[in-house]
Amino acid sequence: MASQGEKQAQPFTDIFDEDEAEKSFLLSKPTCLIVLGKPGSGKKTLARKLAQIWKCIYIEALEVIEMNIREETEYGLKCQELLFKGQSISEELVTEMILKKIESPEAAHFGYVLSGLPSLSEEYMTVSQQIEKIKHLKLKPDFLVNIKCSDYDLCQRISGQRQHPDSGQVYQRNQWDPKVNEKQKKNSEQHGEENEEEVEEQEEEEAAEDSLKMSEILHQLVQRPEDFLENAEERVGMYKDIMLRSLEDLMAEQDSQYLIELDGNQQPDELLASVVVRLQSMGVPNGAPVTRLQSQQEEMLEGLENDELFRVLSSFKQIAPRYRWRRSRWGQACPVALKEGDIVMGDPELAVSFLGKMYVLSSPEALKKFMLNPRPYLLPPMPIPPCKVLVFGPPFSGRTTICNLIANKYKGKVLDMTELIQLHIEESREQNIEQVRRDTVEKAITAVKNRLELEKQLKEPGDLKELSSVKEADGSEETTKMREEINLEEESSEVKSDIIQEGMSEITADHPEVQAMVEAAVKSASESEVILSPEIYAETLERAIAELTKKNKDRFPGAPEKGGWVVDNYPLSEDHWSALSEKGLLPDTVVCLKDTEKDGGCILRRTYLANKDEINSKILRRLEDEALEKKEAAARREMQEVLTLEEEQQSQEAAEEKGEKFEDNDEQLPPETEHVSQEQSGDSAGYKEESNRSEHAPLEEEQIPSTQPEQSTTSLVTEPEPEIVLPEFEEDDFLDIPEMEIIKRMIDLFMNDWQIVESEIKHSSQVQVVVLEIAEQTPESLLNQIVLVMEEPFKYHGWELSAEDLDEEAEDLVAEVEAEEENEIAEEENEDEEDEEKAKEKKRHMGDAKHFCPVSLKENYVLYPGLSELAAKYQEKIYYFSNPEYREKF
Repeated sequence: MASQGEKQAQPFTDIFDEDEAEKSFLLSKPTCLIVLGKPGSGKKTLARKLAQIWKCIYIEALEVIEMNIREETEYGLKCQELLFKGQSISEELVTEMILKKIESPEAAHFGYVLSGLPSLSEEYMTVSQQIEKIKHLKLKPDFLVNIKCSDYDLCQRISGQRQHPDSGQVYQRNQWDPKVNEKQKKNSEQHGEENEEEVEEQEEEEAAEDSLKMSEILHQLVQRPEDFLENAEERVGMYKDIMLRSLEDLMAEQDSQYLIELDGNQQPDELLASVVVRLQSMGVPNGAPVTRLQSQQEEMLEGLENDELFRVLSSFKQIAPRYRWRRSRWGQACPVALKEGDIVMGDPELAVSFLGKMYVLSSPEALKKFMLNPRPYLLPPMPIPPCKVLVFGPPFSGRTTICNLIANKYKGKVLDMTELIQLHIEESREQNIEQVRRDTVEKAITAVKNRLELEKQLKEPGDLKELSSVKEADGSEETTKMREEINLEEESSEVKSDIIQEGMSEITADHPEVQAMVEAAVKSASESEVILSPEIYAETLERAIAELTKKNKDRFPGAPEKGGWVVDNYPLSEDHWSALSEKGLLPDTVVCLKDTEKDGGCILRRTYLANKDEINSKILRRLEDEALEKKEAAARREMQEVLTLEEEQQSQEAAEEKGEKFEDNDEQLPPETEHVSQEQSGDSAGYKEESNRSEHAPLEEEQIPSTQPEQSTTSLVTEPEPEIVLPEFEEDDFLDIPEMEIIKRMIDLFMNDWQIVESEIKHSSQVQVVVLEIAEQTPESLLNQIVLVMEEPFKYHGWELSAEDLDEEAEDLVAEVEAEEENEIAEEENEDEEDEEKAKEKKRHMGDAKHFCPVSLKENYVLYPGLSELAAKYQEKIYYFSNPEYREKF
């Protein structure tokens, strides 16, 4: 069982995993070489050819100067300025340009072949200082190539060099001197007759070339001053005195395995072949070039979708038949933009191939960066999403928990808009309060003045005069006293009016009534809700993201420069989304947490558990109110019954009284006596009624307890007041509780807003929308679903083997047969069709499971042969399956 478990833990994959091999190459150091030798030994020629074959960067003083002038860099402009003035370029400037080129992105990817350093000139640095600089380079040279040559042979070769003044090309003595050519012919004749044919062909070619060159170029060739024999000898002597000892120490420190020594008397091509053979025998990798995938038919790429686009691009500039360019995990996303933290779809016109895979760049600047050094954009953990996420959800949907989980997954940070916008809310509230204070002070002063003016009008002296004129009609002493009092009151009212007039003119903000009105208005303004514009929210988020980008730039090794933020509590509205779009702050992923199952039962239950005490108190209060209402209703019913009973008794008594009255009315009396008798009978009836009431009162008091109190006492005894207890809720019982109506309305409001915003989000084609049901889900399961959607664009995808794939395979086979016919013997014509089918299958790029079903092998440990009719492609390899279900599962 243990062995089976170990086998199960190991996937069925090729030991030479392509992704691991690519990762190993991207992490490896590029090959760097430095060519050493005496002046004129051919260092530059060898370095240039070696860099061209080994796909490295050639670094030499003259080459670097020309490159900087051509690209108009800062160093190039300085060099150009010095040359225009007729001055020479300083050694310091040349050395800086060489060192900068060594540290350039292209050298970090392709490696370099350095020539001309250390230099004989010690104007800027001594030779020992230059060698120390080489030892401490960031990209140290891996191989030292030393060209050895005797002083005599070297000086003779230098003195025999001639230069064409127009082209600047240098010709060796054997290329222009006829005497040397004759000696070479005699030497070739002495080698024997074995290679007569080859020699004759070479002689014919050389004669044709010499005839052309000598006739046109020979009379134009000149000898440079540095090629004079005495100057050459001086340079060689200076080399031996200044540099040789230091270089010998450097080569002694070098591992002999990485030291290549060459014979300088050999031809340049022979020297190059010797170095290449040595590097190949040691397994030194070449530089990996980046190839532009361009075609003459550029219009054919317009309007193509993802799969069709890559199918067309895969056939551009094929290395060989059946070896088409493969899809990468980036798909159509630009690797450079993704490394910077933006998901941008690339332009098909800017497609390239690297290490057998296709990449699509988004701009010429991104293309230039990728062509110079693609390594930083492809190294793990890339490709990963930059983590720009907005999470929406109703209250208690687990929104904040999901935000924290996503941020923790991608080593990002949660930006809570409630906290970020709080400062702006406080500032806006203070401004509103100050504005309300100013407006209220003016209104309050006006209101107090109006009130005082009204009081003044109500206390006019005319009212008092009317009162005095009425009193004068009596003519008594009291009227005189009253007149005096009225005069005093008139005088006091005039004084009061004057005081009121003065007070009205002196009412300010310090008036008590004004202060009271201002305090009331300020309190109302401080308690009112502050609503900010969507632009303020967008600006606040922009500042927070910019600050986060500076602090959280290196949140993990290889992380994108931008991103790493998850926004929580952002307002959900169409205007706020438009404000984000205008600011360029749209997220890559929008997550919506909803609970539509069982009408939001999950959120309601979470709300109840989070606010259990508060909701329970509300439920108890509601139950108490309902019980009290029932009790009051029962009491009212009982009281109604008592009242009806009393009314029945009173109606019976009234009927009895009416019967007595009818008996008295039977006796006939005279009118006067009848009237008197009626009064007397009325009095007697009243007396009787009172006496009857007094007599029957105890009886009624006894009857009322005998009917109602007995029932009440029996009800109190038999039906005691029940104790109010909280009900036990099941999962679905929260839906019908009145206390949850507010949460239900909030959920409905959120879903309505989400439907509006979702339609606006869909206009942004690059934004992923993840809508998740939270019912019966854990936060971890929700996180896994979100991560799956976020990383889905950066995974390999398989597809069913289609007719287009079969057509491509047929084209490749035809091209391969044609290539074989050109280089090898033609195949036999009489081959059976079955043999042809088998040959096709043999030449197919099969997957790790070969012709067996990979799903059956993985799940059942059975090598079940697959069917060619049920084939699929994954990473440009073909897999066969035993049944359609397994292919769908794959």
